[in-house]
Amino acid sequence: MEALNKEQIKPNDAQFYAIFVLFGLLLALAIRLLSMLFSRKMKKFIDLHLHLDGAITVDIAKKLAAIQKIELPAKTDEELEECLSVQPDCTSLSDFLKRFNLPLSLLQTKEGLSEAVRLVSDNIQSHGVVYAEIRFAPQLHKQKGMTQEKAILAALDGLRKTTLKVNLILCFMRGDGNMAENDETLELARKYLVKDGGVVALDLAGAEAQFETSNYRDIFAKAKEYGIPFTIHAGEADGPKSVRDAIEFGAKRIGHGTRAYQDPSVVELIKSRGIFLEMCPTSNKQTFAVEDMSTYPFMDYLHNDIKVTLNTDDMGIERTTLPKEFEYMENKFGLTYSEEKTILKNSIEAAFTTDNVKQQLKRSLGL
Repeated sequence: MEALNKEQIKPNDAQFYAIFVLFGLLLALAIRLLSMLFSRKMKKFIDLHLHLDGAITVDIAKKLAAIQKIELPAKTDEELEECLSVQPDCTSLSDFLKRFNLPLSLLQTKEGLSEAVRLVSDNIQSHGVVYAEIRFAPQLHKQKGMTQEKAILAALDGLRKTTLKVNLILCFMRGDGNMAENDETLELARKYLVKDGGVVALDLAGAEAQFETSNYRDIFAKAKEYGIPFTIHAGEADGPKSVRDAIEFGAKRIGHGTRAYQDPSVVELIKSRGIFLEMCPTSNKQTFAVEDMSTYPFMDYLHNDIKVTLNTDDMGIERTTLPKEFEYMENKFGLTYSEEKTILKNSIEAAFTTDNVKQQLKRSLGL
């Protein structure tokens, strides 16, 4: 009888232990899934590198076309998205830049430009963005008679129509024969410059590989003399020398900086000067700024205490959002919640705004 009892007890114990372990595993998995779901729902974001014309989605394009009575070159949403977004066979930044033609055609009137700023702001706010800096080149909005100044005023009008906290960055454009237009942008930036709530900085955008950053030394010297903060696209389609030039001009932020790693001395310069990098993974992948994303330097920069930020660049053209950018970095590179907090702290510190707004953002993000 004693032997029988032992034989009966052993399997009962084993079954109990197996059920206990299984329950523990299921509970842990459930907690993890709920935690992930909750954290993603609660996430808030900051986008410091967002081009207005590159952020025109299908829905926004249709609304802009309707209010301006413009006929779009597509009959369906799918066809329109193909027109607006980069194609799989994109092979270079120059090819990528061609996708701006259609959205730019919708931003050539006061009504179109103002409404675009509002719609883009409202759109990214729906994705959890609590602060953004939208950049555009006033000289590209003159096709239907607007002046650069009227384009700026239209964009400022759009800011007043959104509840999102947004500031504007005015872009110089790389190119031939447009220095007078860049000079006009500079003077208008000086005229409308504010600490917050409007035009807060300058940028240099366009085909970096064709028009070297060093060519723009004089205009940034003047911007520095005027006390206008600026960021510069560098190290995206050109090498680390472009980044070095931008830093020597006085840029506190670098748009992309992806190729800086090719020169360790430039990486050290970025670190020692406390320069912020506005990095945009999906954009860098689609423009072949990085041919193999397994070598993407974002995490190396982050772990080397370089002040990286995470941004969209051209969300309409790339079919992305800022939550998708964070999710991509989580899945591809193992970006952790703690590292995401560091990135958001960097974004707040880098923002072209007042200390008071930065403190508000810290409280909003729980940092």
